[in-house]
Amino acid sequence: MSFWRSLLGRSKPVQPDLDALFGLPSAALTLRAGAGLTPTGTGSVAFRAAEGAAFADVERDVTALLDAGDGPPVEQRTDDYGYTWLVVRGDASTEGGESGGELVDTDITGLVTDLHAVNSTLEANGYGPSLLCSLVGFTDGSGRRVGLVYLYKRGTFYPFAPAGGQRRDNALELQVEAALGDDLPMERDRSRWFPVYGAPGL
Repeated sequence: MSFWRSLLGRSKPVQPDLDALFGLPSAALTLRAGAGLTPTGTGSVAFRAAEGAAFADVERDVTALLDAGDGPPVEQRTDDYGYTWLVVRGDASTEGGESGGELVDTDITGLVTDLHAVNSTLEANGYGPSLLCSLVGFTDGSGRRVGLVYLYKRGTFYPFAPAGGQRRDNALELQVEAALGDDLPMERDRSRWFPVYGAPGL
């Protein structure tokens, strides 16, 4: 931090570090051992068109961009708030996150690689300002669900655990945060643990 930033109490904004996503396979092992949570095999990337941009045009351009390369196949969903989610599914994923019991670690690694590719492609083609977050879903045998959400503009993760309707399981979120420890750069400002109700993968 420079002298003037220190003196004025300003800190330099955190630059997005998409490589942080590669910490998710290790975090998945921790969650399996510490909380009984396993990957659902589904991940997603949320973005929103810049103010004034034609939404349909942006969606079409993004789809063409991803289809043109060797990137992973994605499906698009739009939520009630106008955000577009690009959904990526692991090879062995099924509804409910079960495939012969649970996904193996190589599945989460492949999923994370695909999510990184989607983010990187959008970022490299000028859509960085539109990127909001990425999410990887986890579940357990009792039906508990939690997503690890990566905040693109802050370079941090937080847990979000929906509990039906517009409710969230705060106790599970805190349990996940405590279990992960230093596995991932966690968002310490809990006011930024935004709910993402209806996000694909949860």
